[in-house]
Amino acid sequence: MPETTTTSANKPWHGVIVATTLPFTEDLSVDYDAYAEHVRWLAANGCHGVSPNGSLGEYQTLDDTERARVVTTAIEAAPQGFSVMPGIAAYGALQARKWAEQAAAAGAESVMLLPPNIYRGNREVVLDHYRTVAAVGLPIVAYNNPIDTRIDLTPALLAELHAEGLIVGVKEFTGDVRRFYEIKELAPELDVLIGSDDVVLELGIAGAVGWVAGYPNAIPQVTVELYNAAVNRDLDKALPLYRDLHPLLRWDSKTEFVHAIKLSMDLAGRPGGACRPPRIPLAPELIAKITGDTEAVLAKGYR
Repeated sequence: MPETTTTSANKPWHGVIVATTLPFTEDLSVDYDAYAEHVRWLAANGCHGVSPNGSLGEYQTLDDTERARVVTTAIEAAPQGFSVMPGIAAYGALQARKWAEQAAAAGAESVMLLPPNIYRGNREVVLDHYRTVAAVGLPIVAYNNPIDTRIDLTPALLAELHAEGLIVGVKEFTGDVRRFYEIKELAPELDVLIGSDDVVLELGIAGAVGWVAGYPNAIPQVTVELYNAAVNRDLDKALPLYRDLHPLLRWDSKTEFVHAIKLSMDLAGRPGGACRPPRIPLAPELIAKITGDTEAVLAKGYR
């Protein structure tokens, strides 16, 4: 495999920002030491930053003390120049603002924020949500995941949020690669980050400046290499890698994505481990499929 190259991030939310999984002990307590080691390992393997307390980090299952300590653990473990962009999603703006304040006090330079997800809010609700949290002063990367939140941050709404100075970027998770072009037409200065692993090539060559990524948790070197090739439009390198990795990358956008990435980590020798309830162990047929897809990638020497 060609030697991995690293593209330096220009802003804290640029480059390969890994949406980190969270390791637990046998009694399902958070293993903070293992998490700190994982952050350092990702930095050593070419990633540009981490995003703790996202869905992959099972933040919904953490109590407030655990959630705050995950952020401080990541920041303390991060080497100089390695970004930590905490997820600060919450049902409402007041809770999200509290997590933005905690992130700022811990030393984070940016945060990632879903729209309110307690009910299907309209445009005014979304604007109020981002205005409330933006008052903290940290740069906000919006996270558009209408599948889970039932709120779609459309290109027009993103342009409005950006024009008001409420967001600096968006993690685009719809899987609709056509949206990139409409977003850039309506808000040319808004940074678009790849939101799901299985569209990294399409959005990379379109002009994305970052990737909030899942599978670097298991195979960071080759995924950074793929990202660099995509954003540099080096298709001779990117296409063969993408074809080899895509059966695995597409698990990132399936319902079982947390289980899948943790299982792939286990197979790659990383601390994946169990998930907290409400996630229960996968059915044997799913374990077999994820295992096969992972082992096919590892057998080609990708790490």
